[in-house]
Amino acid sequence: MHPPAIEVNDLSAGFANQTIFDGLSLKVQPGEKIAITGPSGCGKSTLLQCILGFLEPLGGSISISGNRLSNESVWKLRQSLAYVSQEPDLGDGSVREFLEQPFTYRANRSMKSNLSKAPEFLERLGFDDCMDRSVGTLSGGEKQRIALIAALLLDRPILLLDEPSSALDESSRDRVMELLASKHNLTILSVSHDREWTQMADRTFSMQPATGATI
Repeated sequence: MHPPAIEVNDLSAGFANQTIFDGLSLKVQPGEKIAITGPSGCGKSTLLQCILGFLEPLGGSISISGNRLSNESVWKLRQSLAYVSQEPDLGDGSVREFLEQPFTYRANRSMKSNLSKAPEFLERLGFDDCMDRSVGTLSGGEKQRIALIAALLLDRPILLLDEPSSALDESSRDRVMELLASKHNLTILSVSHDREWTQMADRTFSMQPATGATI
């Protein structure tokens, strides 16, 4: 039996003297699509930051595919994760340059570029040929979709999404949902206030401020 793709055990997180959540536990099995819901300020995005290793928790533990996240293991475990923020920064080059950029990073240089898959993803998400378009001309929703394509091109087993439909119109959101639903082996943990988005999930995980929750 495979270990959970993500396992969070009795996690506490916060800043300075403020605890944002406490005693939070969560298991996400390989291939599951989980939506995190809850009011603003309850720590949904903070949880993602902890899983990514960007924020050190106050207590508890996080494991990725059975391997505990620590200062020593964080760089290796991040190779299993792809992440799309709510307002992605695409820089100032072309769409092609942005999609190529992750494969130039030292941590990814051993990977074969998947840029040849970009046209298929672009078509499925409603784009015409835009590889040479400046990212500065993209709308907020277009930037979200391009950032998602960049994450999918990395072909990592776990995808973390922070409000992935916040800037999308209904048609674009439906295209994104259809694409992600077709990725049966991809584990997705997404933060969302969008009811339609959460209905796509296999399960929802509801958080409350400074309290624990278990799923």
